[in-house]
Order: sequence, then C-alpha cells, then structure tokens
Amino acid sequence: MTQLDKVRKWVSKNEVDVAYISDPKSIEYLTGFASDPVERILGLFVFANKDPFLFAPALEVEAIHDTGWEFPVYGYLDHEQPFEMIATQIKKRVNHPVQWAIEKNNLTIDHYNAIKNQFLFANFEKDLTPFIQKLRLIKTADEIEKLDAAGREADLAFKIGFEAVQAGRTEAEIAAELEYVLKKKGVMQMSFDTLIQAGAHAAEPHGATGMNKIKNNELVLFDLGTIHQGYISDSSRTVAIGQPSDKALDIYKVCLDAQLTAQSQAKPGMIAEDLDKIARDIITKAGYGDYFIHRLGHGMGMGEHEFPSIMEGNKMSLEEGMCFSIEPGIYIPGVAGVRIEDCVHITKNGCEPFTHTSKELTYVG
Repeated sequence: MTQLDKVRKWVSKNEVDVAYISDPKSIEYLTGFASDPVERILGLFVFANKDPFLFAPALEVEAIHDTGWEFPVYGYLDHEQPFEMIATQIKKRVNHPVQWAIEKNNLTIDHYNAIKNQFLFANFEKDLTPFIQKLRLIKTADEIEKLDAAGREADLAFKIGFEAVQAGRTEAEIAAELEYVLKKKGVMQMSFDTLIQAGAHAAEPHGATGMNKIKNNELVLFDLGTIHQGYISDSSRTVAIGQPSDKALDIYKVCLDAQLTAQSQAKPGMIAEDLDKIARDIITKAGYGDYFIHRLGHGMGMGEHEFPSIMEGNKMSLEEGMCFSIEPGIYIPGVAGVRIEDCVHITKNGCEPFTHTSKELTYVG
C-alpha cells in the first residue's frame, strides 16, 4: 500500500468527501512531484472512491507527467480562476461534497476562503495535518539511505568550509566559497541558507551570514545542509581560529558534553522531553541554562523542520525510524555562541547520525 493509498483509506474511514492537500512538501511526499508554487496554486485532491487529481500551474504540468504520476493533472493559466476550475473537477467526482479535510497547519486563509466560496455549505473542520505528520514520521529504509547520502554531502561541506576559514575573511566569503565548490562537485542545492557566524555574532542563534570579518582567537559556527533526491541534511559544528578565550572554550566543552550525552542515550521507548532534559540538565548544571534558549531538536526528512519537536512537554515515545536533530546550543551575548548538531535516526537499540564530522574542537585557519 502506497502512502497515497493510506490517505485514501483515511478519507474513507473518516467519511470525508474531499481531502485538500496544500503543503508542497506533503504533495512531494505523496506524489513524487517537487515544486514551490510561490504565489500560484498547487493542490492535491483525494477522494475515497475516485481517483485523486493534481491541480497545478500550466507550466508545471509536463514536469508532473515526467514523475510518472498516473492520475489526472489539470493546469491553469495565470489569467484563469483556479478555484473555479478546481470546483468543476471536484463536482465531476462528488456532486455535493460537504465533509472536507484540509491541512490546517498550511492552508492560508486566502485560499481557504477561495475554496469555501465555491462550496458554501461545506464543512472544513477535519484536519489532515496530524495524519500526514504521522505518515512522514517513521522513515523507510530508502528514506534513510537518502538522508545518509545528504549527510555525506554535509560532511563534505564542512571540510570545504573549514579549509576556507582565515582571519580577515568575511562570513559571506566562506559561505560563497563553500557553496561554489559544492556545486562544482555536483551538489546543487542547500537545504537552507548556509549559516556562518564568527565570534560574538554566533550568540544570535537565528542570525544570518553577513559581512562580519572573522578575527583571530574566536569561535566560528557553521550550520548547513544539502538536499539529496528530495531529502535534506542539517548539521552544526563550531570550530576555533587561533586561541579563543577560556570562557569560549568552556562554553564549547559544556555544549559538546550535552550533545554527546544526549545522542548516546537516544533510543526507542525514550520520551522526547526526557532527551531534551538530559542535555538541558548538563548545560544548566554548568551555569549556562539561561543561555540554552531553544528546543533540543526537531524532526527532519524532506524538510529541515518536521514533526516532532524534541522539547519539554512532548511526551511522545521515540520509535525506530524516527529522524530528528540533537542540537544543544549556548549563546552568551557579547561573548560567543556554540551549537553542535547531528541529525540522527532511531535504530533498534539506539541512534545513528547522518553526519560524521568530528565534534571535538577543531582548530582552523
């Protein structure tokens, strides 16, 4: 049974007339077609007893056929009214669809109103999001293989980036060189903008690579990933140039201890919030608890931030095949920021990382 068949079974079991799947990542997962429609409309419509169909911009139709999609696909031109056209196709399959399921974590109010205007008496209360999240939660052996390949690309990216670090170069120069060399080697797409932050700039955990110049005797944070056949890598390392301060080195030591300890203890049956607590307790005991200001980890697969979150309050039990990051961080404004991250998959007895670049403090430049 395919994942799409499982959605159709859910639709039937829940007495849904139409399921409207709007998240491009969900559509890619279920159909094999990858696209970012930007402001245009891309939708997958699933029925219990009728064939599903894809609706897309006309310029995407041939690309959808090329994926081997075996069901109908309908395209629209920019000047046409997409939701009127969608309604026409739905009414050919279900004359008066009342019960709908939507991805409530994705469908915009604008698009919700547009489809509702076509079906004034429809009920959109059913949420397909939890079911899709659960489908994507446990990775298959093929998915793990693709994630492993993306992890190897991330390891290559670290090697290139570390070799490029020199005092006086900007963060942006390092990122540009890293991505240029990767492209020459056939790694064409990063999973997110490569993040390189030097010195105190790294104390902004959601900062951005910029024109900040790398100085001697400081830490440099790398956070990067690639996309391999639709699956991503996401990993962080913090390296040293020259001789950073004792404070910076202590921050690194504590963060490393937290990361290694949590990763060594992740296994099936563990509760997600307990894994977060393992790392957080180490950082708190060292006096840096106030500077660990995000969850320990997030799910990953086709997207870099998927379900579930590894954090306080999540009482989900870890299962074999789940994939997520383990990324404690310590960020002290004006001093330094350290984050060390591997994404892992839960195995029968523990976990295995997708990236293998050393986490012992590496001196570069």
